[in-house]
Amino acid sequence: MLSESKLSVLQEFVQNVSHEELIWTKGYLAGFSDRQNVSQNTIENKPNSLPVKTLKPLILYGTETGNAKKVATGLLTSFKKSKIKAKVADVFGYDIKKLAKEDFVLFVISTQGEGELPQNAKAFYDKLNSSKENFSHLNYAVFALGDSSYPLFCEAGNLIDTLFEKKQAQRILSLVKSDVDFVPVAKKWEQDLQFVFQKWQNNSVVENEILSVPSTAVSSVKKNYKGKIFHKVILNDRGSNKETYHIEIATNERVAYQSGDALGVIAKNSDTDIDKILTYFQEDANRFLTLKGENKTLYDWLKIRNIKGLSKNSITKILKLINVDNFEIQSDKTDLIDILTQNPAFSSLKIDSILEILLPIAPRLYSISSSSEAHQDDDDDINKGEVHLTVTLDKFKVENDFKTGLTSQFLADFPLETEFDFYIHSNSNFRLPTENTPIIMIGAGTGIAPFRSFLAQRDATGSEGENWLFFGEQHFTLDFYYQTEIQEWIATGLLTKFDAAFSRDQSEKIYVQHRLKQNAKEVNQWLEEGAVLYVCGQKNPMSQDVENTLIQIISEQRNVDTQTAKQILQDLEEQGKYQKDVY
Repeated sequence: MLSESKLSVLQEFVQNVSHEELIWTKGYLAGFSDRQNVSQNTIENKPNSLPVKTLKPLILYGTETGNAKKVATGLLTSFKKSKIKAKVADVFGYDIKKLAKEDFVLFVISTQGEGELPQNAKAFYDKLNSSKENFSHLNYAVFALGDSSYPLFCEAGNLIDTLFEKKQAQRILSLVKSDVDFVPVAKKWEQDLQFVFQKWQNNSVVENEILSVPSTAVSSVKKNYKGKIFHKVILNDRGSNKETYHIEIATNERVAYQSGDALGVIAKNSDTDIDKILTYFQEDANRFLTLKGENKTLYDWLKIRNIKGLSKNSITKILKLINVDNFEIQSDKTDLIDILTQNPAFSSLKIDSILEILLPIAPRLYSISSSSEAHQDDDDDINKGEVHLTVTLDKFKVENDFKTGLTSQFLADFPLETEFDFYIHSNSNFRLPTENTPIIMIGAGTGIAPFRSFLAQRDATGSEGENWLFFGEQHFTLDFYYQTEIQEWIATGLLTKFDAAFSRDQSEKIYVQHRLKQNAKEVNQWLEEGAVLYVCGQKNPMSQDVENTLIQIISEQRNVDTQTAKQILQDLEEQGKYQKDVY
């Protein structure tokens, strides 16, 4: 029983927190309670007693944007300090036969799209799933990264965790699910792992006893806002191959964000696409349907269900439903309409069955291109909050059909002065350093977005650190985003150096990595003097090409071999001096 004073404090607390905060608190207290009583807890799995000399954990990571790698390498660094002989490897290309020689494996894995594994982890998962090997000798734990705004939160972690259980491996910590603010959750996981190691080292793990930590699902409380687009302009000139929008959103409250954060938008399907689907099924848009306890019209369900760029899992379920096995799946580009129009209507098939399969539309994140200090006006009684985006309309061709991305088209078409919902996605791994620290920013296309925010922030706060921007696009006269602002920043001295690469203005294409190489000596000098390096844009091929060029620059300028240069760059990343926001 609580004392009267403690009970009063607790009652006051629960009355002033949101539903999400209450859920988080419940999980925290449960975990704290179990941690306090950990020596009494047991789980059904029987542990494998490991002599200290064999305690050499393997850390495998699967990642798309690099966050899982960051957790894995951070864990390795921490283990080394504790004299634990761990090793780390990318799950891509890892031979599952090597697991026979491992005693302890830690998996760090992110989730993509509709609950899918990262691209670099799919082959590993498939091979492991089809393997006949018995892994009862193997002890494992899984750390999953995700975004709770998505329908299948940390599903890739669930898949890996369940598969190893199926293969009779021994789970030594329950699956941990981390939201976008994963750093403190990863730190707690590391502490729990260290506790396991300590018990083994003290020979205190006995038969049928193992550390049991509750399955953790730590959700970051996301602040939702309602805003209106009050200004929208295409940044490209006529004749460009691109259609890139500068979008300004206003709210009636100040928006809490930092430079480096992203804005989350959940788009809605167009009436044109909805009409095509309703026509295929010869359905009434106003007919009500109940799914998972919610009652909406077919139109309302189709407005918010994902019908574009379906996952392989969703496509497989739909094809099974309509009894089709010869449909060619265009990865990440197949829409529900593609499947329906290429197959005859089935009289027995109802739209209800399709809607049960379709997941809610997942949010799309866009790097914020404004600065909280420079672009929000506390004295404006109407629009106190303001946030800017830089969005290219995603255009692509599938066979003979031209298509566009759902969310980029949604924003391109969205009417001015019409309210919509968005949230701020905090990105603590892409932040400005101290005011006097020099920075090198490398951005191609809309990858310039966070760097416009960085520069505006440094300008507004009077930061004295030097700033060097590399920017790349197709044509100088057609695609030079924020040219006027950049020229002003050069004139005022805010931009210490600026190098542009317009790839299509000459016969031989020139990209940002070529400009880096041309400035190799000075780039290396900046890095040696403590500059923080940032890369933003498409992961493939841009960020990979940039990284390879940086390794080459370090190798040549410091007269070291390629492997040493890779390690130097990795060390910079672990120290927070090499940060990436790639997609």
